[in-house]
Amino acid sequence: MPGELTAPGTQPTITGMENENINDVAEQELRKLEYRVGELIQTVERLKQENRMLREQNETLTVDRASLVEKNELARTKVEAIITRLRSMEDAVA
Repeated sequence: MPGELTAPGTQPTITGMENENINDVAEQELRKLEYRVGELIQTVERLKQENRMLREQNETLTVDRASLVEKNELARTKVEAIITRLRSMEDAVA
């Protein structure tokens, strides 16, 4: 009975109804935990996919950047050659 004291070293008796309540609570907690684990698994899969996509995008951008750096260097070389020719023409006229 509630409010009764038990002797030291003895366990209180759990009635059938109390045991069912404990089992119900444990089942609810287990379901909540299963749901959260499922959510975490979905989140991990989504993040893995996002990570793969970002790595691919990074690779593409790295290749694009290298191409632009090469084109920029080629343009710089051409501009420097034009400047050199213009200076030569200027010196020839003077």
